[in-house]
Amino acid sequence: MSNQLNAISPLDGRYGNSVKELSAHFSESALMQYRLKVEIEYLIALGDEKSIKELSAFSQDGQARLRKIYIKFNNAAAKKVKDIESTTNHDVKAIEYYIQSKVKKSLHPWIHFALTSEDVNNLSYSLMWQNGVKQIYLSALRSLNKELKKLARKYKKVSMLSLTHGQPATPTTFGKELAVFYGRLDRQINQIKSHSLLGKFGGATGTWSAHTAAYPKTNWPRFASKFIKSLGLEPNLLTTQIEPHDSAAESYHKLVRVNSILTDLCRDMWAYISRGILGQKKVAGEVGSSTMPHKINPIQFENAEGNIGIANALLNHLAVKLPVSRMQRDLTDSTTLRNQGVALGHSYLALKNILKGLGRITINKVQMENELDNHWEVLAEAVQTILRKSGKEDAYEQLKALTRGQSIDKTSMAEFVAGLKISKKDKDTLLTLSPKSYVGIAPKLVDLI
Repeated sequence: MSNQLNAISPLDGRYGNSVKELSAHFSESALMQYRLKVEIEYLIALGDEKSIKELSAFSQDGQARLRKIYIKFNNAAAKKVKDIESTTNHDVKAIEYYIQSKVKKSLHPWIHFALTSEDVNNLSYSLMWQNGVKQIYLSALRSLNKELKKLARKYKKVSMLSLTHGQPATPTTFGKELAVFYGRLDRQINQIKSHSLLGKFGGATGTWSAHTAAYPKTNWPRFASKFIKSLGLEPNLLTTQIEPHDSAAESYHKLVRVNSILTDLCRDMWAYISRGILGQKKVAGEVGSSTMPHKINPIQFENAEGNIGIANALLNHLAVKLPVSRMQRDLTDSTTLRNQGVALGHSYLALKNILKGLGRITINKVQMENELDNHWEVLAEAVQTILRKSGKEDAYEQLKALTRGQSIDKTSMAEFVAGLKISKKDKDTLLTLSPKSYVGIAPKLVDLI
């Protein structure tokens, strides 16, 4: 608790307990562990490369002992790496020296063999992002979308007044409106699931120069491809010193789109609560306002919208900055990449808040029906459409004269319809319509999800 109270970042402080799952992927200790994994798996792969005679293949027990170095990595080990870095002033070199302290001396030359730091870093950062997104974030996003689906089906027949341009418009159902958000998010979820991140492993400028100087007969591009795939990434064989981050930028933009959809959802829910057609469950002991005791503020949706704004600012910066690097490499990507976990943290926090907010909403059917009953003019669309069907050339103009800029009640609408020269069947159809029933196939549309 004292650490949280003294934290600079609200993700590590105020919201630390809400995003703690991400620490295993984006903390400084996690970065060390991912780097260790890349270095050790590379060492094992070198041993398996038959063209490298000077390094024997590791036995199953030998591989297990090596992998234990990163699998059992903990805070005490991380502190040792940090102590080494205080001397080297180089974080990747500190990882190399740490591994040397754990293995026999004959293996020391093969640790970080022919590599540049970026070979290790690009794979580590991609694995961090991929695992954080697919193991933590995506699960929360699916839970949110599952809740939207449940609510959409529950309220698929609950009619409500639509507002287009802020003005009363053709009614819909609350369930159908939630189904729209479900469908939008479902599409993004599928894209996130199928997206692949690229990795490079080609040395100082992507030419395998040191590798081929030492082992000219080894097929290093093939070796690198196999190794990168073994880590769960896709090989990029045409790079400078850095992997150009285009696939990472694609992934960041996917989250930007999710966040934009969720901003839309938050603002709609906020507006529905403001209109009074939605309510919120009371929580015992909770205070809505320090001075107005009656209030239950839509704080979850507001908190989510704020965090989404921070997340998208970071994600968009990452996406446009990281693919740009001077010549064969500059170091601007290094400090920038360290913030990808911050961007995901704010996105993840927003998901949790929206899920809490959805869990608190209640339907105010009385207010929904009052709104509908106060706006019979929304039936003008149906009336003029049936007039058009009957061949009336001035159908739109007739309804415009009757309804534009003014409210119409049940009686005035019925009187207008009664005076129309249309078939009895069409007239009966219009006379049985009400704003509450004029929702088309909205309930059936929910069944599509």
